[in-house]
Amino acid sequence: MSLMSLDNVRFGYGSFPTLERVSLDVLPGELVAVAGPNGAAKTTLLKLMLGLLKPWEGDVRIASRGKAGKRLVVGYVPQQLAAFNSAFPSTVLEFVRSGRHAGGAWFRRLREEDRAATELALRQVGMWEQRGRRIGVLSGGQKQRICIARALAMEPDLLALDEPTAGMDPESRAGFYALMREETKTRGRAIVMVTHELNEAYPYADRVVVLERLENGGMRCCTTTSCSGHFAPALS
Repeated sequence: MSLMSLDNVRFGYGSFPTLERVSLDVLPGELVAVAGPNGAAKTTLLKLMLGLLKPWEGDVRIASRGKAGKRLVVGYVPQQLAAFNSAFPSTVLEFVRSGRHAGGAWFRRLREEDRAATELALRQVGMWEQRGRRIGVLSGGQKQRICIARALAMEPDLLALDEPTAGMDPESRAGFYALMREETKTRGRAIVMVTHELNEAYPYADRVVVLERLENGGMRCCTTTSCSGHFAPALS
């Protein structure tokens, strides 16, 4: 069962196409890394996948139900989300707990399962001991971790991450990739991750989707590696 699929998608800004002939599926339990040079429209591809941008041509489909048959939950950590103002009033714990209200039930009382999911997510990213600190005083890497923790606390079926390791040191990045691998294999989540650190992410990914430049200047999905064959390659 595909959680998200693109079929022969074409998209651009103004009159200039930036992505052409893009077709792929994302399945439960797989980690998909999206790579390519700077300016390769990797963020644009991610936004198309999530329905945040509408394609010029082709179809984008997002499942209404997850693997367990419940309403599909999507977690998204965009670039620069971690650039909090130093006066941001929330604590780490309050911020991550807010992910438990992402479905819209803002005024319901927190349940024990909400507290447990929040604690687990913070422990997974190594930020539980920092839970009482104000977000504004954290380092860039710490802010990035709590953004990821908030998305994990949602218990998503599909997790989309745009440059999630920005601001992390090499040891933290290795721990993060291992965590994402565990999330796909033990919890069946689908994770799509845009990354510049392909050499580091490669051993953990089930598939690597590479964007390559066309002669007209646009980009297309070209190859996929180390896969189980669920990528629909672009036309030549």
